Amino acid sequence: MTITTADLPDQRPATRPGRAALTFTLTPLALAALLLSNDCRAQWRVTPSVQVRETYSDNISNQPDEQAHGGFVSEIAPAISVTGQTPRLRVSANAEVRKYAYSNNDMGNVRDSDRRYAANAQAVAVKEWLYVDATAGGTRQPVSAFGPVPNGSFAANNGTDIRTWSISPSLRHSFGTTVGLTARFTRDGVEGGQGVGFGNSMGSTRALDLQSGPRFTNLGWNVHYSHQDLSAQNSGDTTSENSLVGLRYRVHQDLSLTSSVGYDKYEFNTTGTGGPNVITLSQNDRGRSWSAGFIWAPSARTRLQASAGRRYFGKTGALDASYRTRLTTWTLTYADNVTTTRSQFLLPAAIDTAAMLDSLFRSQFPDPVVRQQAVQTYLALSGLPSSIPDPINFLSNRYMRNKRLQGSFLFTGARSSALVSVFKDRSMALSLQQEDSALLPSQLSSLNDDTDQRGISGNFDYRLSSRSSAHVNLSAINAHSLRTGIDNKLRQVSTGLTTHFNAKTIGTLDLRHSKGRAGIFDNRDYHENAVVAALSVQY
Repeated sequence: MTITTADLPDQRPATRPGRAALTFTLTPLALAALLLSNDCRAQWRVTPSVQVRETYSDNISNQPDEQAHGGFVSEIAPAISVTGQTPRLRVSANAEVRKYAYSNNDMGNVRDSDRRYAANAQAVAVKEWLYVDATAGGTRQPVSAFGPVPNGSFAANNGTDIRTWSISPSLRHSFGTTVGLTARFTRDGVEGGQGVGFGNSMGSTRALDLQSGPRFTNLGWNVHYSHQDLSAQNSGDTTSENSLVGLRYRVHQDLSLTSSVGYDKYEFNTTGTGGPNVITLSQNDRGRSWSAGFIWAPSARTRLQASAGRRYFGKTGALDASYRTRLTTWTLTYADNVTTTRSQFLLPAAIDTAAMLDSLFRSQFPDPVVRQQAVQTYLALSGLPSSIPDPINFLSNRYMRNKRLQGSFLFTGARSSALVSVFKDRSMALSLQQEDSALLPSQLSSLNDDTDQRGISGNFDYRLSSRSSAHVNLSAINAHSLRTGIDNKLRQVSTGLTTHFNAKTIGTLDLRHSKGRAGIFDNRDYHENAVVAALSVQY
């Protein structure tokens, strides 16, 4: 049953007490005020659903082969999805609770339940001036890249529940055709990793962006400044400051040259002369930056943006390329940035399958609302994942330099679809090992100093009929610690059938085989074989 309501100017949204709500009570109040406004005419869609799943696994908790225990796992997962859109407010949220029952009551290293949720809202408080963005999420995350990454959320090893939230009011205005202004303040939090040594943290970011308007046809410019204050349990108070001035010159209708100069400054624990418990600064923590590049866009289907330059930590570059045909979408990206684990948790998926389909369907469905419906329908029928797998975002309290090259290919045919992704990821720690002392034992303190991950994944689907399809999913990730020599080679292959009994009832049957490293201290591999049957009903 899908519950739809319209024209609700006199109703306030229900709010639930929580840390984020208590800290920022203005957020629900602002959204409620928007709902009460005369401009708020909405179509709200509330969609409850439930999934029941039965799994037989010969290694439920991903233990080494000689310690493996098999059995049945029964799951029930009620869920709810809420979407709404008005001229001044857009909301999208979903939540799911899973309960587990095991055929072997003595099974260890497993969980009784799992909860996950995601929500985001964009509000127009004052048209053409004041906007508010808010997000919240909770999901299961791996603690280390060198342990098992559970196939089901019922396994307890190498995992922890991470919760994130953010609230971001912004001032956005265009002064005629001359200049556009965006001034933003963001307050965010990452919680849930205390038990495994990944402390809770709170961040405040102030950012200002100025960019040239349409009046500047051949010579464009932009100015960026941001300052972040971060307070974390295990790494103390840190700050970062980034400034940038950029120019763009159009030399041809399809080609523009770009350049930028800037300055970066980071204050965090380094190996400087101040000692391990004192925040110190060295030349390696601050410095000028510059880049030069180009943007080539010969058509609406092809775009290539590339740059090369230097920042305080060395030579760097960036790449963002996309190409699409009637049936395919190709993307290739490269980024080299200073980042943290917490900031990765606050970001959306690096490559969103829905966004790729949206680009692919743009010529067929010019209307964005109709196109969004077409994308969701295709995802449901094809069995494609909602996002492409990323490198393992292991827990760390340290600042890192991250270099990531990632490419993807999407094919959509009359009866088949395919999604393939490859990546290479290198993370090099910039701040002290001591900040991860609660996460790693002393004999493995350098495990995350310099890590390399390489991976490939493929999802293939063939529609046998209007209601049934067959699928094959493959993934492989090699994680390597360059300081300790520890490796983790994760492999998984699954194949199965999906049947749509009606518009709201879907059944799946899968066979799965997976393997990987049993744990940081255990260089033995685990192997798992499983049969999974599931039935999903949308009300």
